[in-house]
Amino acid sequence: MMRFDPFRDFDRLANEVLGAARTPALMPMDCLRTGDTFVVRFDMPGIDVDSLDVSAENNTLTVQAERRRHDPDEATYLVSERPAGTYRRQLVLGEGLDVDAIRADYSDGVLTLTIPVAERAKPRRIEVTRSDHRVIEGASA
Repeated sequence: MMRFDPFRDFDRLANEVLGAARTPALMPMDCLRTGDTFVVRFDMPGIDVDSLDVSAENNTLTVQAERRRHDPDEATYLVSERPAGTYRRQLVLGEGLDVDAIRADYSDGVLTLTIPVAERAKPRRIEVTRSDHRVIEGASA
């Protein structure tokens, strides 16, 4: 029996490319399933909502954002641990997700994507009928 995991390919690829001891992502994420919905949360503090771009093409979901520095020209850094620039992350989604119904919300530095399971991928009960096939001796089929 195969377990439905829409992010399986992404995790496999990330492990192959980055290895088991990978550094923390600049856009760390959590993914959870609740009922017929997957929820993906990205930590993106300091991101201007206008720089956020979430797109889906085929089965690839792309999240891109930019964090800019707003410093005076004469500023000299003594410590600089908060990276700035453009961040991009891609997720390969499984066939069983409804890409057309993805919702995105950005609040308090967290981008939350809600991805519903497609109707065609939801479990459904199949009715079993009972046939009355009797073997009659001497009858040819």
